[in-house]
Amino acid sequence: MYKSVSAEEALKVVKSNDKIYLQAAAAAPQVLIRALANRHEELRNVEICQLHTEGEAPYANPELRESFHVNSFFIGKNVRHTIAAGNGSYTPVFLSELPLLFKRNIINLNVALIHVSVPDIHGYCSLGVSVEATLAAIDNADYVIAQVNKQMPRTFGDGIIHVSEINTFVECDEPLPAHNMPAPTPIENKIGDFVASLIEDRSTLQMGIGSIPNAVLTRLTNHKDLGLHTEMFSDGVIDLILKDVINGNYKGVNPGRALATFLMGSKRLYDYVNDNPFVEMRTSDYVNDVSIIKQNPRMVAINSAIEVDLTGQVCADSIGTRMYSGVGGQMDFIRGASLSEGGKAIIALPSVTNKGVSRITPMLKNGAGVVTTRAHVHYIITEYGIANLYGKTIKQRAKALVNIAHPDHQEAIERSFAESRLC
Repeated sequence: MYKSVSAEEALKVVKSNDKIYLQAAAAAPQVLIRALANRHEELRNVEICQLHTEGEAPYANPELRESFHVNSFFIGKNVRHTIAAGNGSYTPVFLSELPLLFKRNIINLNVALIHVSVPDIHGYCSLGVSVEATLAAIDNADYVIAQVNKQMPRTFGDGIIHVSEINTFVECDEPLPAHNMPAPTPIENKIGDFVASLIEDRSTLQMGIGSIPNAVLTRLTNHKDLGLHTEMFSDGVIDLILKDVINGNYKGVNPGRALATFLMGSKRLYDYVNDNPFVEMRTSDYVNDVSIIKQNPRMVAINSAIEVDLTGQVCADSIGTRMYSGVGGQMDFIRGASLSEGGKAIIALPSVTNKGVSRITPMLKNGAGVVTTRAHVHYIITEYGIANLYGKTIKQRAKALVNIAHPDHQEAIERSFAESRLC
C-alpha cells in the first residue's frame, strides 16, 4: 500500500530556506524532528513553523541558529529559550485563524511533517491526537512526510487522510509523549470549587490543560448532562464520560460527541480515544470558530492568565516584554461563551505567583500583551472569590478585583490604582 523509507532518506527533500510545518502537541513527529536536526550542518535558514509541541525540539538549540529559525504560533517550554535568545520569533494569531495563514498563502509551506496512525485496509490514516492546522498544512505544502506510528491512536473526525495525500512514509513504533498531571494544590482546589459553582447541569465545557482545570473536573461528579467542546482535553474528562456526567446530550452543535482539536495526557487518554467515536477531532477553524461555539447553550469557557489589571485587561501570552506562550484559543472561547445563551466566560488564576507577586495588578507590566480585552472579560476567579466584571464601571471592577486579590496585596493595589487617577 505504501513504501517506507528511513527518516534520513525522507528528510533529504528539505532544502535551505524552506518553511516547514510540524504537527502539534503530543503528535509532534519526533523521529522526523531528530533526523531534521541531524542535517544542521548542510542546511541554512530553515523556518520551523509550529504551535506548542511536546517532546524534544533539538532544532531550537541556540548553537543551530544558522540552520533553523523557529516561528512559533504558541510558545511551548521546549522553544521558549530560543525565542528569548533571539533566534526564534512569535506570530500572534487566534487558533481559529491559524489554518488561514496557509490557505491564503500568507505563509508558503514547502514541507509538512506529520504523525499518523497505521493505514487501515482502505488506505486511510488518522492524524490521531492533533488536527489543529495540520490539514491546511497538508493541503498547501509542496511535500508531505508522514511518521507512521503503530502507537498513534486512530481518532474520528476531520483528521482522516488517505495515503495518496502523503509523499513519503517513515515507520516507527514508539509511545507518544505523556503529560501526567500532578494533584491540585489547596489553592487550586479552592479555585476549582468557585469555578464549579458557576457550572450548571447541561452546560458545555471548554478548558485547557493544567491543575486548575483538573481541579474543576474533580468537582463535577454530581453534575448531569455536561458537554465537551474544547480546544483540548486531558485525562480529567475520562471518568466523567464513563460516569455519564459528560455525554453531550444537550449540546447545540455535534450533540452526543466530545469535540477537540488536540489532546495531551497519559497513555490512558491515548488508549481511551483510540477508535472511540464519542471523541471527534476537528480542525481548529471549526472547534474554535466563535459562530459555532456560541451555538452551545450554557457554554462555559475556563481559561487562565499571567496577570489581570484592575480594569479587567487580561495578559496571557507574555511576562512584561518576555514572550511566554501565545494567544491560542482564549479569545475564541471567551467570545463564544459570552455570546452563548446562558454562557459564562471565566479567567481563573491563583492570586499570587510562586514568588508571592500579585497577579491582580493596578496596571499590566510594561510590554505585557492584552489577550482578552477589558470589554470582553466577564468572570475573574482566584482562591479568594469570584469577580463578575461584565457591565461594571472601571471603579466597580477595581473594587471587585481588589476583593479577590491576596489580602497581603489588597491595600497596596488599591492605593496604587487610586494614585493612577484612572476613572
